[in-house]
Amino acid sequence: MPAYAQHHEKRQIFHAAMTVCPSCLILPMQIIEVQPHWDLARVDFVYECPACCTEVRETVAKH
Repeated sequence: MPAYAQHHEKRQIFHAAMTVCPSCLILPMQIIEVQPHWDLARVDFVYECPACCTEVRETVAKH
């Protein structure tokens, strides 16, 4: 199920794909934080594994 981040002024929508933990290779990771870049054309999604607490940061560009 995709996660959505939305900027209210320009109505930009970013889609994050489901990510599997690189350590466990079993559990899907959960999004714990969404950080927009200064130009609002990209967003960083910070994922965390519920089992081993591994964090992964993924940068997503606007479609």
